[in-house]
Amino acid sequence: MPPPADIVKVAIEWPGAYPKLMEIDQKKPLSAIIKEVCDGWSLANHEYFALQHADSSNFYITEKNRNEIKNGTILRLTTSPAQNAHQLHERIQSSSMDAKLEALKDLASLSRDVTFAQEFINLDGISLLTQMVESGTERYQKLQKIMKPCFGDMLSFTLTAFVELMDHGIVSWDTFSVAFIKKIASFVNKSAIDVSILQRSLAILESMVLNSHDLYQKVAQEITIGQLIPHLQGTDQEIQTYTIAVINALFLKAPDEKRQVGVESSVDILDCPLTEMANLLAQKQLRSIILTHVIRAQRAINNEMAHQLYVLQVLTFNLLEDRMMTKMDPQDQAQRDIIFELRRIAFDAESEPNNSSGSMEKRKSMYTRDYKKLGFINHVNPAMDFTQTPPGMLALDNMLYFAKHHQDAYIRIVLENSSREDKHECPFGRSSIELTKMLCEILKVGELPSETCNDFHPMFFTHDRSFEEFFCICIQLLNKTWKEMRATSEDFNKVMQVVKEQVMRALTTKPSSLDQFKSKLQNLSYTEILKIRQSERMNQEDFQSRPILELKEKIQPEILELIKQQRLNRLVEGTCFRKLNCRRRQDKFWYCRLSPNHKVLHYGDLEESPQGEVPHDSLQDKLPVADIKAVVTGKDCPHMKEKGALKQNKEVLELAFSILYDSNCQLNFIAPDKHEYCIWTDGLNALLGKDMMSDLTRNDLDTLLSMEIKLRLLDLENIQIPDAPPPIPKEPSNYDFVYDCN
Repeated sequence: MPPPADIVKVAIEWPGAYPKLMEIDQKKPLSAIIKEVCDGWSLANHEYFALQHADSSNFYITEKNRNEIKNGTILRLTTSPAQNAHQLHERIQSSSMDAKLEALKDLASLSRDVTFAQEFINLDGISLLTQMVESGTERYQKLQKIMKPCFGDMLSFTLTAFVELMDHGIVSWDTFSVAFIKKIASFVNKSAIDVSILQRSLAILESMVLNSHDLYQKVAQEITIGQLIPHLQGTDQEIQTYTIAVINALFLKAPDEKRQVGVESSVDILDCPLTEMANLLAQKQLRSIILTHVIRAQRAINNEMAHQLYVLQVLTFNLLEDRMMTKMDPQDQAQRDIIFELRRIAFDAESEPNNSSGSMEKRKSMYTRDYKKLGFINHVNPAMDFTQTPPGMLALDNMLYFAKHHQDAYIRIVLENSSREDKHECPFGRSSIELTKMLCEILKVGELPSETCNDFHPMFFTHDRSFEEFFCICIQLLNKTWKEMRATSEDFNKVMQVVKEQVMRALTTKPSSLDQFKSKLQNLSYTEILKIRQSERMNQEDFQSRPILELKEKIQPEILELIKQQRLNRLVEGTCFRKLNCRRRQDKFWYCRLSPNHKVLHYGDLEESPQGEVPHDSLQDKLPVADIKAVVTGKDCPHMKEKGALKQNKEVLELAFSILYDSNCQLNFIAPDKHEYCIWTDGLNALLGKDMMSDLTRNDLDTLLSMEIKLRLLDLENIQIPDAPPPIPKEPSNYDFVYDCN
């Protein structure tokens, strides 16, 4: 007979004593269980004790999380969070440097636990730590010369404890003084400081900016690009990651008017406040430093750095949103002058009519003719072509940039198409507008960066005007593809589809420079795209005849079973998931995998992302598959219903799923990517006996069905392969037919 569901068998440790094996009744109050444990070791004052996990997390057991205790869990009897917090609060104020250092080290470790953190914060512990940071350097300034390592460790542990305590979201960031901000900023501004102190200081500044508008203003006044550049020029990738994270945070929170500061400003970049983000990011110095010391450094870029570069890329392109969503005012003479300039550059060689009487009509007629050659839809008033958003005025900006910076190519395209028949000309104006809109969609201009994506493109960091150069390459590609397709005006949308495919395929190769991107496009001609499409069409050929459909129906269960086994095998291998919080810099990981007999999910926290599989015995927590009630995804997940930044992010929402078990318990996941999301949701649904409904399953089913049908339909010259091997014939009555060669 199985044990009751409320009874959990655990081992409990106590220093200096043999561990005890106990059965914990989850219906009993936790205080009664602790009293029972204390009585077993003859310990008085059970209210001063608590239970905690004996693994590396050391998290306390509370009434809220006690349901996470599983059979076989190892617990430890220890002092209660309140008692521990009180003792540490006194110890970190000790006059002994050694005692103070040891206390701060313990505090940095224990602060990861929310139960302890709440008790320490209740003792006004955050204020104590900030006072130590503000006054500590002056108080121990004389001791630094003789005790510099000790002092550095002390400050490092203090900042670590502060970061961990604030990470729980119990205390508002708005409560901190200007003196504290200045002190943290001073650590960042110092040329020589301990790496761990610098890391924590950058993390604190990032969190301040992201969580408080008032603190953003104060931090932005204390930090300049000149003080951050040396950290980017170093060799420590983690410090570089923290530094770019601070830049991204300031960029994200900067008011629109400060992001859009003109790039032609004469302000010295080294003294420029980081609020003038557009000015800074357009400056060659910062971009080239990131390109040289981060992207092209002789080392692999880790996932977190890739994420920060992706965020910087997205935020930089989002500066274009204002122009993208601005309609052209047909009455604005300055805007109309841009169109006149496009016409002047293209047709400058043509003589202008004299300003004599009657020349106004000739001028209008000539302008209409030229605007038609330029490929505008509205020949009389081309300004009307730019009233649609997106792409709005951004398209006109791109056209002018192309005309000024690639003048020969611009004139060649315009004159080349104006000399063709009307039916075969590639309209430059219309093409530029649609191309700009398409490029904005590809680069997701105007969308907030994803919490999980790390898809940055190195080539966009190689030029100060990377989007405009990107457009210039693509508009020349469009003209080339138009000629290769021998397109007419009716084929405009088809040409745009081909160009989009060419651009997308070239981007997936992650070219390191714009020249390399251009080279990739040269190899993706229209003929090559046709070959690729033909190959894909053959691989995904859909047979619609009735016999084939019947065959599909017959073999589909077999294919689905194969997919199911693959999903379950992947769950057995397991996946590392990231615990997302407001500070991505200090990532926490956990691993989950299915047992080989498909009956138990093993999971547990990890210190860092693992290399390969994690053994079952190193994962402390277990969840029987039989206890799973349901699997929910997206908005239905409990962790997506909570208030926070994650709720607002569409991509994170698409990667979220939760396992619901018992009455109010859940295991929350955010998959590293869409592929892992499909693998896990399919596998969990298969374990529950439900259909696998993911896009990945549909694609796998189509691919495998197509392959199986093609194999079965191979021409075998009317020879039917039997289900069983044919019988071996009897031996002949004699062997007279054998010829002896000797």
